[in-house]
Amino acid sequence: MPSSPGIPARLAAVHERAAAAAEAAGRDPHDVRVLLATKTQDAPAVLAGVEAALAAADRAGDGRPVLVGENRVQELVAKAPALADLVAAGRLGVHMIGHLQRNKANQVLATATCVESVDSLALATALAARAERDGRTLDVMVQVNVSGEESKSGVPPEDAAVFATRVAGLAGLRLTGFMTIGARSDDDAVVRAGFARLRGVRDEVLASGSPGTADARELSMGMTGDLELAVAEGATIVRVGTAVFGARPTPAG
Repeated sequence: MPSSPGIPARLAAVHERAAAAAEAAGRDPHDVRVLLATKTQDAPAVLAGVEAALAAADRAGDGRPVLVGENRVQELVAKAPALADLVAAGRLGVHMIGHLQRNKANQVLATATCVESVDSLALATALAARAERDGRTLDVMVQVNVSGEESKSGVPPEDAAVFATRVAGLAGLRLTGFMTIGARSDDDAVVRAGFARLRGVRDEVLASGSPGTADARELSMGMTGDLELAVAEGATIVRVGTAVFGARPTPAG
C-alpha cells in the first residue's frame, strides 16, 4: 500500500480528539469510531488513510473493520477496485454517506457495505429489493435533518421514528442507526441540540421494540469541526476527512 507520512500523524490526532471528548463525557473511547470521509481523495490517498487506520486498530487490538465513507456514487464506483480485497477480507467497511438517488441503488450495492443516507421509502425499498435479489442483508441508517436547513437531506426529526420502523421492517435491510449533519452555526448550543435530538430519535426507536429495530444503536454524527460536540451527545461514528487528509483537492475543470 502507498504511504503518506502526514496521514498517520493526522489520524492519530483525530483519534486523540475523539478519545478525549469521550472521556470528558464519561464514555468509553472504544465506543467512538472514526470513519474516513474520502470525498475528492484519490485511491492512493484513501489507501494511505486505510493503512494508517488498520495499523492503529492492530496496535489497539481492535478487530472491527476500518470505516471509509463516500459522498458521491461515481467516486464510490471508481475507488471500489482498490478497496475490494480489504472489503472481502472483512478489514474494511465502505459506507455511502452522501445523498443517494433511487436509480443509483444498484451501483452503490455493488460496493457499499452500509448506506447511511436513507431518507425516503422509495430509496429504502429499492435498496431492499436489490439486496434480496443478491441474497444479502444491507446495513442502512436513516438520515435525519436535525437542523431543518434546506440545503441538507434527511427526514424531519418529528417523522424519523415512524419512518425508521418502516425501514427496519423491510426484508433485505438491517437498520443499524441514524445519521445527521450538524447545524451550520457558530453557537455550540445549537449544534449540540441537533445532535441531542438525533440521540432522542435513536432512543425512541430502540425503546419501541418494533421489529428490526434492536440493532439501531449507531449515531453517525460529527465531522472535523464539531466532532467533540457530537461525541458529547453520544456519537458512535464521527466522519472525518479534512483533519486526516488535509484540504480537499480542487476538482479539475
